Parts: sequence; structure tokens; C-alpha cells
Amino acid sequence: MTFPPIACQAVLLFVVFVAGVFDYRYRRIPNWSVLMGLVCGFGLNMFLASSVWAGLLTSLRGLGLAFLIYFPMYLLRGMGAGDVKLMAAIGSIVGAANWLGIFLITAILGGIVAVLLLLARHRLRRVLANVGFLVSQLLLLRAPYTRREELDIQSEKSMKLPHGVVIAWGSLLFLVVAWIRAPR
Repeated sequence: MTFPPIACQAVLLFVVFVAGVFDYRYRRIPNWSVLMGLVCGFGLNMFLASSVWAGLLTSLRGLGLAFLIYFPMYLLRGMGAGDVKLMAAIGSIVGAANWLGIFLITAILGGIVAVLLLLARHRLRRVLANVGFLVSQLLLLRAPYTRREELDIQSEKSMKLPHGVVIAWGSLLFLVVAWIRAPR
């Protein structure tokens, strides 16, 4: 993990704030905010790096890693395309190493929020059974959502968590940790 430049932090905060608010209110992440994050991420990294190519490579690696991890979850209908695009934009802003930190914090935070939500709705046992079914179907190279409707994010029966909100909080926590660990 490296300390992202202040300009990249500001763009990151703006992009995740917009995404979090829109995802909470409308269950959608606006493409204009993701596109702005991508353009600013590439532009800033190319401007701030030791060379244009080094900055371009930083953004491409971050975008690529995010896409590599998130796109399969979209294909399995476990999350929406907006979440994939948002994480790709974040990767282009902060680079691969910092994106991995944001991803880990977001995953832990999302897991905690999901378990609390499931406990509140008395659905934890059903979801744990679905996780077992999901793993068994993936091992058999089958798409789990074709056999259980509640495993398809597009279904009304699925339980949804606005992942853009979790990504926003995970990004904010990452920046707090980066500020604490930054050299003085």
C-alpha cells in the first residue's frame, strides 16, 4: 500500500460519495460518475507519475485487477454492472496495490453488514444453505442462479445490499488507514 496523492484521494472521495448516495437512494450507480473517475484516474496518474507511461500502467493495472476480480461475480449474477464499473474506476484512480487494500476492507465491511442484515431479517440459515449450494454448483461448473432464483441479483426474491454504499465506506476507511500510516 502506498499513500495516494491528494488529488487522487479527492477524486476517489467524490466518486465513491456520488456512487454511495445514488446506490442507496436509487439502487443504481451513475455512469457519468464512473466515467469521470476513469478519466480523472488515468489523467492524474499520467500527470503525477514519473512518466506518462508509468502513470498509464498504474491506472491500467488497477482497472485490470478490479475487473478481473469483480467481473466474474457480475457474470454469476452476484452483483450489478455498476459495482464492477465503480471498482474498475477506483482501480484506475488508486492503482492495483491500493485497490487491493480497498477491496479487502470493503469485503470485510460488506460481510459484517450482510451478516447483521441477515440476522435482523432472520434469513442467516437460508443464506448459509445457499452458500453451500452455490459452491457445489460452481464446482460442477454450473451457474447457481439458474437453479435457485434467490441467487440471481436480478430477481425480486434475492436479498440485495447496496454494494456502492459499502464500497464508499470501504474506500473512506482505506483513506483513514492511509493517513494514519503516512510518513510524517
